[in-house]
Amino acid sequence: MAATLKDVAKKVGIHPATVSRALNPNTAHLVNAATVIKVRKAAAALNYVPNPMAAGLRTSRSHTIGVVIPDLNNPVFPGMVRGIQDTLSRTGYTPLLVNTDNDPESEAHVIAALSARRVDGFILATARRDHPLLVELSEKFPIVLINRVSESVQLPSVSADDLHGIRLAVEHLYGLGHRSIAHIAGPAWSSSGHERSQAFSKAMRDHDLVPARRPVAVTAWSIESAREAALRLLNDDPTLTAIVAANDQIALGAIAAAKSMKRRCPRDLSVVGYNDMPLMDLVDPPLTTVRVPQHDIGAESARLMLSLLVEEGSTPIKQVRLTPELIIRSSTAPPRSAS
Repeated sequence: MAATLKDVAKKVGIHPATVSRALNPNTAHLVNAATVIKVRKAAAALNYVPNPMAAGLRTSRSHTIGVVIPDLNNPVFPGMVRGIQDTLSRTGYTPLLVNTDNDPESEAHVIAALSARRVDGFILATARRDHPLLVELSEKFPIVLINRVSESVQLPSVSADDLHGIRLAVEHLYGLGHRSIAHIAGPAWSSSGHERSQAFSKAMRDHDLVPARRPVAVTAWSIESAREAALRLLNDDPTLTAIVAANDQIALGAIAAAKSMKRRCPRDLSVVGYNDMPLMDLVDPPLTTVRVPQHDIGAESARLMLSLLVEEGSTPIKQVRLTPELIIRSSTAPPRSAS
């Protein structure tokens, strides 16, 4: 028979309510530190596992969090989801993961389904620049945006510092001697695509540079869409020596387009990606990219959600920006004219 809260309380010799507080990271600070240690040791010895359903009956909470991801095929999200799960599971919460395929109707459907299952809040990675659903949803549930921000409503969020990340990419290319640099942006509806495009323009201005061309935006976060955009860009400006891509998939599309035009990377064209998705060190050439702390973003979003649930909405809106880093590999080199 599985150990109960009362079993742990009996072993330590304290009231079950004190055991409950000691085992909950959000209330453990209310209990003497020595008692917390004793309770946790006793719980481990008895293999005690908290019962979230019983706790939900007492608190009117389900101890579940809806996690809404736009594209599970995008390798940037698994690390974030793992960070969410690792953090929530330590507090007795369970993430309920759904995929929307970047489709607004699908998103509305899965959010309605999660709402009907009485999730306690939502961690959303699907914010568009114009996202009316967020306004309605934020009136009913705690929400944390992950890897996204919203222009339609102010909400807690956790994302990378894209201004810093794109600046690292531009400074790297500038230091190699590139002056004819262009940007392939994410979709116009995407908040992260828009932010990175704005960050590129600012970084170029800070170096007294004019972009080789206006940023070309892809229609989807995909290699094929990026390849088509890069072909247009390279055909329009044969003097282009470097591209800063809005993410790694776009960077791979740009490299594929260059190869189809007999332009070698990095000899004829340097390319910098963004995110450092898995296996970017194994592509040809290995991709120079801006590494985003994916697991940390997920973990921080879960911690922020837990704080919202404890404070029950009284905490100020917190927008966290984590610092990315540049990972230099073989897809960038000095331009031929500077070699």
